[in-house]
Amino acid sequence: MIKKAISFALIALMAAGCTEKIDVKLDSTYTRLVVDGSIEADSGAYRVALTTSADYFSNEPVPRVVNAAVSISDGANTFMLHESQQGFSGIYETDAGFAGIPGKTYTLHVDLASEITGHASFEASSYLPQVTHLDSVGVDFHSEWGPKGIWTVKLYAQEPGNEVNYYLFNLYKNGVLMTDTITKKVIADDKFYNGSYMNGVDVIYINNQHDWETLHKGDTIMLQMSGITKEYYDFIDQVKQSGFNLPFFSGPPANVEGNINNGGIGFFAAFSNSYAKTVVK
Repeated sequence: MIKKAISFALIALMAAGCTEKIDVKLDSTYTRLVVDGSIEADSGAYRVALTTSADYFSNEPVPRVVNAAVSISDGANTFMLHESQQGFSGIYETDAGFAGIPGKTYTLHVDLASEITGHASFEASSYLPQVTHLDSVGVDFHSEWGPKGIWTVKLYAQEPGNEVNYYLFNLYKNGVLMTDTITKKVIADDKFYNGSYMNGVDVIYINNQHDWETLHKGDTIMLQMSGITKEYYDFIDQVKQSGFNLPFFSGPPANVEGNINNGGIGFFAAFSNSYAKTVVK
C-alpha cells in the first residue's frame, strides 16, 4: 500500500509539471427533437414538453419547440393538446378532465412548424397497464443505519401474479413531491413477489441526515405506486444510470432508448396509479 501511495504521488507530481496547453475539440451533435410527457388513468391535465437537444457544454437555455400541433389518440378518439403559452412555452396540455383507460394503447402525434433532422412529424405509442391496489403504507426508522439513521417506506399490497409487472414509486411529504427528479424515482419489477402478498416491502429510503428530506412526527406521507410498461421501466433505468435528468437540459446520451420515432429523444408514457397515506408517529 505504501509503494502504491508513493507511485500515485509521483504520478500526481509529473502531471502537475506538464504545462503544455492541450486544446480538446468537442464536436457538436446534430439537433434532435426531445419529448417529455405522460398521461395517467387519474383525471387531470397532462403535459407534453417539446424541446430540442443541445450540446453537452452549452450554457444557453434549452430551445423550446413552439407552435406544434400535438394530439393523443386511443385508436378511436383523438384529443388535441394546447400550448400553454402559444408560441412561447413549448409545453402542450390536455384538457383538465382527461383520463387514460387501462388496457388501451395511446399514441402521441406531433406535427412541427419546421422540420428537425428532416422530419416534421413524430409519433410515440404507450400501452396503459393496470396497477394492483395499494392497501397501505408504513414507515420505520433505523437508527443503526448511517450517521443519523435511515427511514424506510414500506408498502402492503397483493401482487397479481399473472405476469411480470413493472412499477414506478413516488413519495409525497405533506403534499410536496419528494421524488421530483427522475434520478430520485424508484422503479421495480415483481420477479421476487409475483403472486405473493407484499407485506411491508421496503421501496424508498430516506436519509435522516438531510433535514430537507427527513421525516418528523406528524408528517403525512403518501406513496404513489404506478403500473408502467417494461419499455418505460428500461428507459428510466437507462437515464438514472447515465446521470441525466428529464427534461434533457443538455445533450442526452445517445444510447438511452426512448419510444419517439424518426430520431426523436425521450419518452411518452402512460400509466395507472394507486395511493396510500400514513402519518408519522
